[in-house]
Amino acid sequence: MDGGTFTISNGGVYGSMFGTPIINPPQSAILGMHGVFDRPVAIEGKVEIRPMMYIALTYDHRLIDGREAVLFLRKIKSGVEDPRSLLLDL
Repeated sequence: MDGGTFTISNGGVYGSMFGTPIINPPQSAILGMHGVFDRPVAIEGKVEIRPMMYIALTYDHRLIDGREAVLFLRKIKSGVEDPRSLLLDL
């Protein structure tokens, strides 16, 4: 796809908790990152308050297969949860 792009949108700076970003041609995908908010989560059978952030990926299915999109989101999740995993081990 000539001129195709990937965009990162940060609605979190405006207080966005969740939303679905919309791609505009020639974008192939857009990653929407939202605000970090304290939320109740189950940790080892107990409810605890933890900082949580939603991310959303919208992509052109004609160009990107769903499996690859999910694997990409898992990699983003891992990097956000453990930034050390993004460092090169030299």
